[in-house]
Amino acid sequence: MQVTETLNEGLKHEFKISVPASDLDAKADAKLVDLKDKVRLNGFRPGKVPVAHLKKIYGRSVMAETIDQTISDTNRQLFEDRGFRLAGEPKITMPTEKDQVDELLSGKTDLTYTVAIEVVPPIQLADFKSFSVEKPVVEVSDADVDDAIKRIAEGSRPYNAKAEGTKAEKGDRVTISFKGTINGEAFEGGTGEGIQVVIGAGQFIPGFEEQLIGIGSGETRTLKVSFPKNYLNDKLAGQPAEFETTATLIEAPGEATIDDEFAKTLGLESLDKLKEAARERLTAEFAGATRQKVKRALLDRLDESHKFEAPPSLVAEEFNLMWNSIKAEMDSTGKTFADENTTEDAAKEEYQKIADRRVRLGLVLSEIGEKNKITVTDDEVSRAVIERARQMPGREKEVWDYYRSNAQALAQLRAPIYEDKVVDFVLELANVTEKKVTKDELFKDEDAEKTAA
Repeated sequence: MQVTETLNEGLKHEFKISVPASDLDAKADAKLVDLKDKVRLNGFRPGKVPVAHLKKIYGRSVMAETIDQTISDTNRQLFEDRGFRLAGEPKITMPTEKDQVDELLSGKTDLTYTVAIEVVPPIQLADFKSFSVEKPVVEVSDADVDDAIKRIAEGSRPYNAKAEGTKAEKGDRVTISFKGTINGEAFEGGTGEGIQVVIGAGQFIPGFEEQLIGIGSGETRTLKVSFPKNYLNDKLAGQPAEFETTATLIEAPGEATIDDEFAKTLGLESLDKLKEAARERLTAEFAGATRQKVKRALLDRLDESHKFEAPPSLVAEEFNLMWNSIKAEMDSTGKTFADENTTEDAAKEEYQKIADRRVRLGLVLSEIGEKNKITVTDDEVSRAVIERARQMPGREKEVWDYYRSNAQALAQLRAPIYEDKVVDFVLELANVTEKKVTKDELFKDEDAEKTAA
């Protein structure tokens, strides 16, 4: 076998590999000998079929199998010998001309092919004990608990019928019946009777609720809206529609009295129990936000400490995923880059940087995990599946079956668990100091941080 490196540019390598026909023939003959004891042919006793006869019948298919196995074994050995860690699948180029393929499968010519790869650069991990990370801490105050209960009460407040002749305002609840059409034709799911709509709650497609402002009980209006371009029903997505809508009842929101009786409507024994539950929920919410802040700070530190060239193909793949998502969202909302005070070129440049950061951090986290034998157990993945199932009451079995039969979806559950375990490992070594902050400081720029992380 002869190996010649024909390209060595940064993380990209290409090799020309030649395997003598005699080597292929010997491997193919060994496969045929093994096949002799397994194949059953008319006119021959088991195990007595001559290899030469088998070669006439199965020679080409066995040689094709031999070539595939030889390429796989040769490439694996080549990469191992040179210490390559591949960034993606190798690109193999084989002879394609019919005459060349025939001669190769007949064992008359050497196997010559090229393999092009992109590799992950060696990563020298930093000393994590030198890291300093600040952990923001917020104590849940009585005022926070009271505000949380007030929000719950607002969502559970009663509605009372407005006086006859009164028109609907923002915040009112309107009971309606409607018939929807697209280009004058009714469509499935476009009708409704006795539907309650809180104006401004954003429960219906954009533009629907706003057109109910000023409507009166018994009044009929034709509401003109367009379904979002990313609407779940592909047949309706992006389509303009008209809804002939009649209001049957207009109700104004009342005030909910926050007392023991209110707590009981929520399934709790008393107001004190409701406050305890609200405090627990807020404590968990603040802890989650703290975790995100600490994780972001640690990722920033890892980013600063590990500068290397990320494999271009991985960066391009990450960028395309993000960019396609951004474009789809802009198409569905009708926003432009000008609305965001930027240009398409400037946005692409920014997201290219984010893609590069994500790829490098992913490789660093993977390196840390491998070097320190960090793994995700099947039990941990199963718990994650169970948690997903709990989030969809009534569809638990459907969720469970989906993940059990979908390896890719299961891998998507495993990845964040692995990442969190690696982050926890580094935090155990780093110097983490607590800092008391306000609630506003804790949640400041949270959305921006999620985008950049």
